[in-house]
Amino acid sequence: MNTSTIQWLLLGVFMILMIVLSPVASNWKTFFQARSKTGQVPGKWLLVSSLVISWIFAKSITNAANLGLAYGIVGGVAYATYYLSFLFAGVIIYQLRTKGGYSSIHDFLTSKYGRSAVIVFSILIGFRLFNEVWSNTMVIGSYFGDAGSVSYYLAIIAFTGLTLFYSLRGGLQSSMFTDAVQMIFFGVLLLLILGMILPQTEGVSNVLTSGTWTLEGGVDLLLVALIQVFSYPFHDPVMTDRGFLTDPKTTLRAFAIAVPIGFAAIVLFSLVGVYAAQQGMSGQAAVEVSRSLGTVAMLLVNFIMITSAASTLDSAFASFSKLIVMDLGILKTEVSTGRLVMAIMAVVGTIPVFLNPTILSATTVSGTMVIGLAPIFLFWKYRAQGPVFVLTIVTGVLFGIAYATGIYPEPLIFWNTTYGALLSVNLVGTVACFVVFFVSSLIYGRKR
Repeated sequence: MNTSTIQWLLLGVFMILMIVLSPVASNWKTFFQARSKTGQVPGKWLLVSSLVISWIFAKSITNAANLGLAYGIVGGVAYATYYLSFLFAGVIIYQLRTKGGYSSIHDFLTSKYGRSAVIVFSILIGFRLFNEVWSNTMVIGSYFGDAGSVSYYLAIIAFTGLTLFYSLRGGLQSSMFTDAVQMIFFGVLLLLILGMILPQTEGVSNVLTSGTWTLEGGVDLLLVALIQVFSYPFHDPVMTDRGFLTDPKTTLRAFAIAVPIGFAAIVLFSLVGVYAAQQGMSGQAAVEVSRSLGTVAMLLVNFIMITSAASTLDSAFASFSKLIVMDLGILKTEVSTGRLVMAIMAVVGTIPVFLNPTILSATTVSGTMVIGLAPIFLFWKYRAQGPVFVLTIVTGVLFGIAYATGIYPEPLIFWNTTYGALLSVNLVGTVACFVVFFVSSLIYGRKR
């Protein structure tokens, strides 16, 4: 049996397992709020596992390995810094629920800033979820064939279709229950991979001290992450939706526990890239390492990508369905309408795969475009009119567009490093967003 056949068998077995384990929604509360048939809310550890694995995207561990290759352990730590987002988001959501009495992010925005803010915000998070579909499925496709090949496209279509199938069964409840299983798979697979590469490294001490703690050595990306953690989590409904499922204290604990677990997972996977650098490899670190270690390693990495991508994809389907049906109220709050929205998302989100987009752009550009969310949520108590939200958000979006299109003024780029331009844009853009927020608040609002 050749490697390709085994890969397809692994994909098939994994998806059959998810379909069998996935619960069937009995009502809209089960489908949209992950309630059990008896009405019970998710427990703390189910919430923790769902938070962590739904944020360990296929593209994120690919990036972690590549950053480990480029910058050593510094690259892994830099990328893992994004997991501080859980702590900040957890604290803010706890305050929104206990001090503000809000039942969701959309409830907060409607109360504070009006319908215009809700529409703008929904467009932002809708774009985020749309990106999650194609950017993660493209990673899966790359393990089944070269980009553009028949096997590449077949793997993407099969993976998306099968994930959609089990997601349709139970909505958010299916997503969270399978997340727990996928978290176990990820942990075991990660340990197996590390067990294969660490004995072949130049020593654990050399691995842990690899790289240089300088701006040129990857600290510039770490600083970008530290800036974005105050805004990035709030444009990810996969995270924020889970912040309103159980009681506030349990939720806050779960978010806090998710920080070190997620941080450690990303840093540990970046060691794959560190090993690749020590072996003189280039290209996609995870792919090259798996190939160099033989069929078993390649299948392990393939399986870990399938696990992480599935957890993200089913969560994206569930969150988009909730966004359209519950948060925006466009369709009736029924399981059937939720399933319809999921199916539409799967089709539309797969279209970019055939247009050869860049995977990294799904994270880097969107993260910069939403820097305006930082003052909105950090100073959530300020009562203001719609223009405050819109003006602040548009300011961040304009900086993101300027960076993405290359028209950002060169004199405002302060560091000549790999991520120096990105750091400069986020620093200047974030300051600008805070200025716009406070100035417009003075004009349109008052403190609560």
